[in-house]
Amino acid sequence: MNVILIPVLVVAGIGLLAGLVLAIASIVMAVPKDEKTEVIRAMLPGANCGACGYSGCDGYAKALATGEAQPGLCTVGGAAVTKSVSEYLGCDAVSTETKVAVVHCLGNYDNTSDKVQYEGIETCAGAAIVAGGIASCQYGCMGLGDCVRICPYGAISVNNGLATIDPKLCKSCSKCIQACPKHLIHFVPFWQQAVVLCSNCDKGADTNKICKVGCIACKKCEKTCPNDAIHVIDNHAVVDSTKCTGCGECAKICPRHCIKMLADM
Repeated sequence: MNVILIPVLVVAGIGLLAGLVLAIASIVMAVPKDEKTEVIRAMLPGANCGACGYSGCDGYAKALATGEAQPGLCTVGGAAVTKSVSEYLGCDAVSTETKVAVVHCLGNYDNTSDKVQYEGIETCAGAAIVAGGIASCQYGCMGLGDCVRICPYGAISVNNGLATIDPKLCKSCSKCIQACPKHLIHFVPFWQQAVVLCSNCDKGADTNKICKVGCIACKKCEKTCPNDAIHVIDNHAVVDSTKCTGCGECAKICPRHCIKMLADM
């Protein structure tokens, strides 16, 4: 009996001693928590999207607590979070500009088509490896839903082969922007302004062959805008949101109907 009992007691004793050493070490070597950081962290939404420019909510909370960052960078939390953090830190309230993600493409199956029948992995990232993508437009949306799957707010859906974003559900976390291999998704300030829903940079004649609504760089919008807010760059129109007043003249004159007013989307 002792032959069995003694080894068991030795192993149990070693385990108890090891546990005691680890417990003491965890206390001695513990990193003290910053109460200020913890309080601020609890105010943040926990999306850990990185849209604020820091490594998630923990990084932003620490930067706020140490004075390295200012409130107002959390686009997911919006004005409510900005107000709470500002009041806790005792600083002046900072205005938060609401932004939403927009897919700069109108290439659904009514307007364009795929150039190949794709049978690989059902992801845009996978399809982009095959001859630059499956869409006829090398710049266009492939509609395989990488952005849909990564959006934590259900703001994106694929309709008729094209990803679309509901601006009322978008929280500006930027995850869809990072997921799109074609770089079609960008933030725009959420107010009545013009947005060009095309990213094609080919010459107008080439664009016309593959898409019914692609920008053909005709410059009618550029000539019509009374505020010099829209210019044709790299064969497609680009809106300067700092100059756009939302008059809608460019959207009215566009022969391809690829310029829309954000508030109407």
